[in-house]
Amino acid sequence: MKITLRLIISLIIVAASVAALFSFLQARAEKKRLVDELERKNIVLSESLKESVLLILKSNNPSKLTKLVDRFGNRERLLGVIIYNADSQILSQTSGLPESFKQLSSEIIQAIQEGQNKSFFKKIEQRHIYYHITPIVQDEDSSVSGALMLLHDSAYIDTRIKEIWGNNFIRLLILSFLIVITTLIVVRWSITGPIAQIADWIKELRLGENNQLTHLPRGDVLGPLASEVRQLAKSLTTARAAAEQEARLRLSSESVWTPEKLKEHVRNKLGEKTLFLISNREPYMHVKQKRKVECIVPASGLVTALEPVMRACGGIWIAHGAGDSDREVCDSQDKLKVPPNEPAYTLKRIWLSKEEEDGHYYGFSNEGLWPLCHITHTRPTFRLEDWIQYQKVNQKFADTLLEEIKNEECPLILIQDYHFALLPLLIRKKRPDVHIAVFWHIPWPNPESFSICPWKQEILLGMLGADILGFHIQFHCNNFLDTVDNVLESKVNWENFSVQRLGHTTSVKPFPISVSSPMETSFTQGEVSPETNKARILESLSKDYGIHTETIGVGVDRLDYTKGIVERFKAVERFFAKYPQYIGKFTFIELGAPSRTHIQKYHDFIAEVEKTVDEINWKLQTKEWKPILFLKAHHSHEEILPFYKAADLCLVTSLHDGMNLVAKEFIATRGDEDGVLILSQFTGASRELKEALIVNPYDIEEVAESIRLALMMDSVERSRRMKQMRAIVQDRNIYRWAANIITAISQIESVPKESIPSEEIAHEPMA
Repeated sequence: MKITLRLIISLIIVAASVAALFSFLQARAEKKRLVDELERKNIVLSESLKESVLLILKSNNPSKLTKLVDRFGNRERLLGVIIYNADSQILSQTSGLPESFKQLSSEIIQAIQEGQNKSFFKKIEQRHIYYHITPIVQDEDSSVSGALMLLHDSAYIDTRIKEIWGNNFIRLLILSFLIVITTLIVVRWSITGPIAQIADWIKELRLGENNQLTHLPRGDVLGPLASEVRQLAKSLTTARAAAEQEARLRLSSESVWTPEKLKEHVRNKLGEKTLFLISNREPYMHVKQKRKVECIVPASGLVTALEPVMRACGGIWIAHGAGDSDREVCDSQDKLKVPPNEPAYTLKRIWLSKEEEDGHYYGFSNEGLWPLCHITHTRPTFRLEDWIQYQKVNQKFADTLLEEIKNEECPLILIQDYHFALLPLLIRKKRPDVHIAVFWHIPWPNPESFSICPWKQEILLGMLGADILGFHIQFHCNNFLDTVDNVLESKVNWENFSVQRLGHTTSVKPFPISVSSPMETSFTQGEVSPETNKARILESLSKDYGIHTETIGVGVDRLDYTKGIVERFKAVERFFAKYPQYIGKFTFIELGAPSRTHIQKYHDFIAEVEKTVDEINWKLQTKEWKPILFLKAHHSHEEILPFYKAADLCLVTSLHDGMNLVAKEFIATRGDEDGVLILSQFTGASRELKEALIVNPYDIEEVAESIRLALMMDSVERSRRMKQMRAIVQDRNIYRWAANIITAISQIESVPKESIPSEEIAHEPMA
């Protein structure tokens, strides 16, 4: 109440000051206008009288002069007229004028002597009188023969000024009343009311009585507070859920990895050492949208997996700054704290030229290594200029990392993926004491396939600079060891799966990557019942796209030729051909994120996907239904989550994939223990999720039959399968993955700071 009173008093003082200022200016302007108008009237009247008076004086007719004076002296506000001779003596005057009005001999004498008009105000007997004196000049010799004085009552000017102040005072009173009422209403609706609402909600949250998100104010004065309250509530709910889960598992003699447990594990294993993570893709990207800089999360399985780890462990994430506004938000060292709303670690951005990005990322990495490692019958393209840029970018990242770790003792480095195959050796030749782990997120091909790479030895030598080399599954580890055995002179130890070369040992191990469980983004949508969530999705399909359906399937992918999207759509088409009773009752929704569109193969692939969707929809759609809804855009986790929760089935039909986290995301979000996962046998996830419907994505008939089986499966069977898969994802979550890698890193024996043999560096980067 005190702040409301202070606000009201402040507003009234400001309003009164403004009203006083404008009243003063208005009164001054009005007074000037009235005075100017009075003066003009007197000038006009005196000029007209002066000619008549001059003629009468020449005719020496006093009675006529008296009549003239009396006639004009009876006008409105004109108190009287007095005519003087050259000696300032009164010749004639309006009858009834008080003597006090005539005592102006000095002013009359001055006007006659100077021969100029004279005007002034004078207060006499509590009356404001306006005097206007006009000399009477002879035409023949221009001599002054007398003067004409007009007396006006100017009280009406003061009256008008008082009216202005009075009216404005009344307006101020009305305005003050409206200010009080408006302030009370606005404060009640926009400040005290929402604050009370937030307070009640936090109280319920604290007491565990309500876990649902309330519609808190956005974009106004309480917007920042609401945002922080959401983050606080999210943290509180997540912590409570983790504590409850750990308590349940403790009772059942089980253990689950949580962010808190991982944080404690890192502290025990690594002490106060900083974890350095290197990847090409950054976890947060700043882009300009509608003249405003927005922070977005790029579509990436790597980001989905590793961002929760960095939140839990802290450290420094070094990545390529690809956003068009990334530079604007960084400090002088190209760093910033992330996540934006709850900083937990540091993001350091490295800037690449267009030539470097084209050669390193689009060229050698994604036109060379990507198709080389994925068996999707896409020919890899190797160009010397791309290889040169690949080496330069790896060296640039190495130089940046070496600068960051110059004061670190035995620093811990976690390198991600195929973009930095040369990086481990580039770092180790400068800092032999580093502990390096590389995780390869994509499959590793057999030795025959990999041997077509012109720089296969350089790639392998660079990777063997690491202490630990991780893949998703043992099969990929075996392929790598076979490749090393065929290409390099080294000792491959198949008993403990390691490679020894020139006194350095690299352990090659499987680390099946996963997601956080439960998915942390679930809180942002509020906890609603599955039935309500599905009803919302179906309503949205009807309202936004004109699609009326009963059941839905979902697919979430980058638009990449390895994901089997075209094969998936053809399987959906075949499903409707075999089972037409589902026409109008089932719709498949594909959430596709455009990716690497600078590469012609990807550009052509997106066109093929769109063409396939159009052909199938044109053939099967009705007025109120479509078989496939293709939503091509970059979707956030918050946008994807409702589709995961509402879907009757999820299709993951990758032609070849390291793991595929979409499958695990779908399972992690299904707290209702419902829904069916149809999963490609060529994904790493199929080794773990045995209760999914495992299919060959090239077999259109098999995938179509799996869709029918998923839609016909009874609720008991769906729940049994989902419950078992959720237990696996929960047990083998991303925190356990990180803990396993941290444990492996901590077991590496430290070496002294001395250079490694130069023979190990087979090829220096080309100029």
